[in-house]
Amino acid sequence: MTDQLKKYLTEDRSVRVQAVRMSATWKAVQANHDYPPAITHLLGELVAASTLLAANIKFDGSLVLQIQGDGPIALLVVECRSDLSLRATVKMREGHDVPTDGNMQSLLNPGGNGRFIVVLDPQRKLPGQQAYQGIVPLEGETVAQALQHYMKASEQLDTRLWLSADADHVAGMLLQRLPHHGGADAQVLSEQAATETWDRLGALAGTLKRDEMLEADIDTLIHRLFWEETLVAFEPQPVSWHCPCTRERVANMLRSLGQEEVNSILAERGQVDVACDFCGKPYEFDAVDCAALFSANQPAAGEQPPTVH
Repeated sequence: MTDQLKKYLTEDRSVRVQAVRMSATWKAVQANHDYPPAITHLLGELVAASTLLAANIKFDGSLVLQIQGDGPIALLVVECRSDLSLRATVKMREGHDVPTDGNMQSLLNPGGNGRFIVVLDPQRKLPGQQAYQGIVPLEGETVAQALQHYMKASEQLDTRLWLSADADHVAGMLLQRLPHHGGADAQVLSEQAATETWDRLGALAGTLKRDEMLEADIDTLIHRLFWEETLVAFEPQPVSWHCPCTRERVANMLRSLGQEEVNSILAERGQVDVACDFCGKPYEFDAVDCAALFSANQPAAGEQPPTVH
């Protein structure tokens, strides 16, 4: 299995280490799209980050990382569920050139109006419960830098991320300093020891190179970096592609547009063609299908729309 996430704890339980690597899942993300290299790298880094963060979700639901841009990229979004199944997509803005050396700022925030949003969405919400949304300041030039600032400010957790992607692989590593629990006397000593552990592992992981992350498997990287450390290893978790689009969901989306809008598209084009933004799967609705959408016995609308072409 090449697509997996592995978790470790340091012997003193003060630092969490996570590493992810995927190829087949990443190929599935790109299967129906032809992204320029700079966008491939940026989306891949967001995919790796979402997987590393979703692995720590303590509920049955989804983590969504969404960046709305004012540059060549209009929208960048990754959804990763708590079972580490994910989907991702990019919406590019017409008429904008994509620089080969583009980064998060130049691709998403050249005008200073980009917005980075983290959404935690429980699958089974309690009455009145809403999905949690956090705003990530678009600080730094990379996804890793922006999320590190966010985790420190919002979760009060020291977190470091290393993310890398090319057309074939996505890889990422996370170090996170865990809260200390203990008595007052022990806390002074253990805090000092924990700080030493955190600084030491950070210095070791800081030697990681982008190409090294893409070329080496997780076991090789962990051994190369931390061979002198005693790490407690947990069972690996598989990472997979998942897109929940169905014809029924697309039908609900069309109902949400309203009969007048659907009939207008039908009159202009002869049928309504819909493609899922994530997997690219096409759906066709002819005149008979569209008439059936608005019959009295159909359920109410309630799904988020793919793109109507």
